[in-house]
Amino acid sequence: MIYMGLAAVIAIIASLFIYVAFKTLFKSHWILGWFRGTAGILLVLLAIFLSLAALDFYSYKQLDKNKSIANLSFTEIEPQLYRVSVIDESGYEQAFELRGDLWQLDVRILTWASSIARLGLLPGYRLDRISGRYVSLEEEKSFPRTVHALFYNDSAFDVWVFLKESGKFVSVIKSDYGSATYLPMKDGALYAVKLTQSGLAASPLNDRAKMAVENW
Repeated sequence: MIYMGLAAVIAIIASLFIYVAFKTLFKSHWILGWFRGTAGILLVLLAIFLSLAALDFYSYKQLDKNKSIANLSFTEIEPQLYRVSVIDESGYEQAFELRGDLWQLDVRILTWASSIARLGLLPGYRLDRISGRYVSLEEEKSFPRTVHALFYNDSAFDVWVFLKESGKFVSVIKSDYGSATYLPMKDGALYAVKLTQSGLAASPLNDRAKMAVENW
């Protein structure tokens, strides 16, 4: 809810900038017309920037340490080819085919500065991609690999990338990347992925997954 609220606040600020911009641009009596036009255009650009940032912020979810951010199930199609079902914490399901022996889930993370975090703002996250790999180094080099995106950005602006590239200028919030440790794919295996203080942690949910981990 925090990230939905944050997106709404940014969108409201953007709307205010648009209002002030158009009021400035179309004000009939102002001697410094050139400065008026420049200021108005800058405000419009800033409003567009904030609107795109709000749209991207809306795609992030607030971390709940007591919940899994994703559950994964595997069905073997043929040796080293699996169908994986990824269900996020809201219940949205995606299905892909992965090649290899192991799987890994990657997540984009937004974290707040400690001074802001004290106010109750928890980190935000967005599922990024899932990939497969082979145990054998030779197979890893020569066999086809599969990587699937778990989110497609509808916004022309990517907050995470912006923070990554200009992080030293933005101290309030920063971007990070989390990857679950590679774990074996197995027919009928179920896994849960949680985001902890030390990063992503994947754990088996049924006997097939436990046996696969123990024999790996």
